[in-house]
Order: sequence, then structure tokens, then C-alpha cells
Amino acid sequence: MSSDVSVKVLSKSLGNTVLVKLRNGRMLRGLLQGYDQHMNLVLENAEEVIDENSANKLGTIVVRGDNIIMISPT
Repeated sequence: MSSDVSVKVLSKSLGNTVLVKLRNGRMLRGLLQGYDQHMNLVLENAEEVIDENSANKLGTIVVRGDNIIMISPT
């Protein structure tokens, strides 16, 4: 049941900016362009959030679903 809620939130977030927390503690922010059943994400204009005032630009990336702890619409 929780996966149904996750898929609904992801589908509503398509084309919008999301914040993604990874297992290694990194935070990514980018435009959600797509996802699959394994929660692999395609983020456009992605950046690694260092702190409130700085970020490293990454461009278009694929984030493997098993590395993701949390996905949040911003």
C-alpha cells in the first residue's frame, strides 16, 4: 500500500523539482523527468546540495533506486 502512495507522489512530481536524500548522506535536487518500478530516477538540471548557500551542478543524471532513502517534492 505504501508503494501505491509513493507512485502517486512521484507521478504528481513529474516535471517538478524534487529533493532526494541518498544512502551516503548526499542530497540531490533536480527536475524529475522520469522513474521506473525500481524507483530509479531521471533528474534534469540536477545539483548536489552542499549547504543552504552552495551546490554542485551535475546536469542530467540517473539515480539508482536502491541508493535512495527519501524523495520529497519541494
